[in-house]
Amino acid sequence: MKNSTTAANWADFQATNRQRRAIRDFNGAQISDDDIAAILAEAVLAPSSGNLQPYQLHWISNAETKATIAQACNGQKAAKTAATLIVVAANPAFGLKTATEQRAYVDSSAAFEQKSKAYYHKQLNMFERLLKLGAFPIWTPLVSIAALVRPSLSLLPVGHLGSKHWAARNAVFAAQTLMLAAAAKGIDSCPMEGFSASKIATLLDLPRGTVIPLVIALGYRSTDARIEAQWRRSEDDLVIQH
Repeated sequence: MKNSTTAANWADFQATNRQRRAIRDFNGAQISDDDIAAILAEAVLAPSSGNLQPYQLHWISNAETKATIAQACNGQKAAKTAATLIVVAANPAFGLKTATEQRAYVDSSAAFEQKSKAYYHKQLNMFERLLKLGAFPIWTPLVSIAALVRPSLSLLPVGHLGSKHWAARNAVFAAQTLMLAAAAKGIDSCPMEGFSASKIATLLDLPRGTVIPLVIALGYRSTDARIEAQWRRSEDDLVIQH
């Protein structure tokens, strides 16, 4: 049964979700560090496979670094006029590090029953095998061949490409949460895929094997920012009920 709190939460979410638009022209006003930190704190709560969080969110607060990354974003107006940029970096190695930390947390916590600890150990062991042994390049052609028969296998976190795709998919959960959190704060965003990943990775000294699925521009929309009528595919076409 819905109560008044549920109804209010739903109304707030709808307003936030519909307020979020990809803004490509910001007015230059700065965002407070407290607001950026609050948005990032919400992004950290995004779901991920096995709670492994195989990503980092790089907050670009230095003006010179921001300008250089904006150039690496093909000089996009959204990047150049943004108050700040968030570089979303994904790497299976981040997931392995998280697995080690999560195992230590589960083992040392009195909040977990033995049954729960056994479950988490089983899950972590599986992910560690996938991300260690499964990341070898030799698996990549085998998965590609198998995917010709069963396309769903192409998304397995196996092979040097599959493990990176897995990390990137998980990072996008955090990116979407970040943009919705920004919208709830009245801050606009623009997710960007057009950039030189190699230049940004070098500039930020990202570890080998890191991919960058998105760079997110944050700021306040300019008064003449182009915001046109929003179009989406029809629900009848997009939502299939079984």
